[in-house]
Amino acid sequence: METGKKLSTQIDASVPTAARMYDHYLGGRDNYAADRAACEELDKVVPSTRRLAVNNRRFLQRVVRTLAAEHGIRQFLDHGSGLPTQDNVHQVAQRIDPASHVVYVDNDPMVLVHGRALLEQDERTAVIHADMRETEAIFSHPETERLIDFSRPVAVLFNSVMHCIPDSETDGPLALARRVAERLVPGSYMVMCQLVSEDPEVREFVTNFMDQATQGHWGRVREEKDVAEWFEGLDVLEPGLVEVSTWRPDSEVAPRQLTHEWIEFGGVGRIR
Repeated sequence: METGKKLSTQIDASVPTAARMYDHYLGGRDNYAADRAACEELDKVVPSTRRLAVNNRRFLQRVVRTLAAEHGIRQFLDHGSGLPTQDNVHQVAQRIDPASHVVYVDNDPMVLVHGRALLEQDERTAVIHADMRETEAIFSHPETERLIDFSRPVAVLFNSVMHCIPDSETDGPLALARRVAERLVPGSYMVMCQLVSEDPEVREFVTNFMDQATQGHWGRVREEKDVAEWFEGLDVLEPGLVEVSTWRPDSEVAPRQLTHEWIEFGGVGRIR
């Protein structure tokens, strides 16, 4: 079932968004005072969040490089891609093969504006404005159809975005993961991770805080067992489902997540 919700194209600088808060944590400039203030409040309870954001970005880069270099993936569909930063998916993939195609999906109008400006000279990459739960609309979008051949393997990315989706039997993370997996040919991959905590107080605080700060554009912080359920029926690549800074680090001295009030947890699954 699709949401069918019409997305706003207006940017409201007074209401924080997850995309702009993430941009602030990564040292970007595409954020507003409301986003920075929300980050400051969040840091009072979960002070490891900036490190977590940086490590998550590095995980995404390693995953894309691995899938392109070791598994021959040349098509990427990135849900909830966020604001452009350094070493985006298309840049990592196209270093392996310049012919790689990437479609970015986001519901934040600011992402659409900045993304299209950045990518307007690259015919192999597109940004579309859509709710990540609207699978049919995304897969049938003209830009997706132009760039992605679903008769061939594709990597579908849900990197640090599932926590923005509320629980629902039809549009929650589990239903979304299964709906997308059903559309992919064997040899395709799904990359999924989200914020988790085994501390119920942290889960409750962050979920309530982000829901209020973003005016309802939030799901919840979940547990590791919730994420593991999304991968049922997939062949999970080594090292399995892990805190993402430990997923195939570039070296033994690569930055790791040292505090664990909450973590990014997930991995990569292959369609059988």
